[in-house]
Amino acid sequence: MTATFGGGCFWCTEAIFQQLDGVREVLPGYMGGQRENPTYEQVCSGATGHAEVIQLEYDEEVLPYEELLAVFFKTHDPTTLNRQGHDIGTQYRSVIFYHDDAQRAAAMAFVRQLEENEVYNDPIVTEISPAKPFYAAELYHHNYFNHHPENPYCSVVIAPKLRKFLAGRDGG
Repeated sequence: MTATFGGGCFWCTEAIFQQLDGVREVLPGYMGGQRENPTYEQVCSGATGHAEVIQLEYDEEVLPYEELLAVFFKTHDPTTLNRQGHDIGTQYRSVIFYHDDAQRAAAMAFVRQLEENEVYNDPIVTEISPAKPFYAAELYHHNYFNHHPENPYCSVVIAPKLRKFLAGRDGG
């Protein structure tokens, strides 16, 4: 199965979703814009309308879509419009691109449940949209955190986020 999420910088989301049993592949890329085959620089300019996303191939028998949604919402702020931390722009928006009606229904139900349970103090602004063409990011973005842990963004932003996620999974 395929799932596509945008939760800010794709270096962060890629590093987190790579940790999940049942995820076969995680590709960083771009979705939701107007330009074909956009470059990182074009997407970062905000002019293309694309979001930085990860596209997952996963085994639904091992990892149901609802569990992917739980990880997605637990590991980014779905209440900030076009922003995650210091990353600002439409390319960093919170978005779920659904690939079929079942994913759409699951995403909408998950958001509704979060809102009913008042999990967040502010309204959820996560966009739920049909999947559009996916453009894989340039190769130097693939597996970025694992290849560049010394990068300041990786060590200051991603590493603590990943540690927190892993500690929460292990009950610690």
